Amino acid sequence: MRIVVLASGSRGNATIFESGRTRVLVDAGVTVKAARERYRDATGADLDHLDALVLTHAHGDHVQHARRTAEVFDCPVHLQERTARQVELPDATRRVTLRPRGEQRIGALRLGAVTVPHDEAQVALVVRDGADEAALVTDLGHIPAHVAGALRTTRTLLLEANHDPQLLALAPYPASVRARVGGRYGHLANAQAAGLLKKLGRSLERVVLMHLSQSNNTPAKAREAVRPALRSAVRLMVADQDAPLVLASARAKQLSLFS
Repeated sequence: MRIVVLASGSRGNATIFESGRTRVLVDAGVTVKAARERYRDATGADLDHLDALVLTHAHGDHVQHARRTAEVFDCPVHLQERTARQVELPDATRRVTLRPRGEQRIGALRLGAVTVPHDEAQVALVVRDGADEAALVTDLGHIPAHVAGALRTTRTLLLEANHDPQLLALAPYPASVRARVGGRYGHLANAQAAGLLKKLGRSLERVVLMHLSQSNNTPAKAREAVRPALRSAVRLMVADQDAPLVLASARAKQLSLFS
């Protein structure tokens, strides 16, 4: 499995999961042009097809370019029923209902949806291809026990570390917005992300910190909070709002050591 994070942050989110010739885009928070440019920058290849677009929830930073993306790539869109009622898509688009606690096969990939607490109907995703397993967990205000349970065999975890509470308290937002971001249905603080990581097993090999607030966090603060929760062998990275990040298959890298 290869993962390409095209964008992660409050201005737009988009991540591609690939296995063989199967390519799935999760969220369409950037333009088709930006997605194609960043994919080429990251991989050296053209973003010439999508087998599916998956929408985790209906907030604009995840769906603002969903209609154009579905139109250009002529691909089915997987989304929850509540999300479907809020997102405009081309009439000809095939809509596939994304059901929490279920699993859907898209080519070589299997996607499992896990409900998480947010102020919009939101799911985390567990993605498998038979040899590897990854998960994308963002846009949640706290971490129920079932979320940690769903990640027990994950090798690569893309996990929200949205804010530092001290920076959030000083943010130039109305008090209601600060309360929403830091509340039980808002976004994860760095320490909450670290708390989840402490609960995960030894299968975890890579962590990518996602959806960092540009006003209320810094990569350095996020790393400092999370690193002590991880085994020394776990690789820690931070995704960016404006620059892509590519992750080759952790499994393939392991196998190459013995070939």
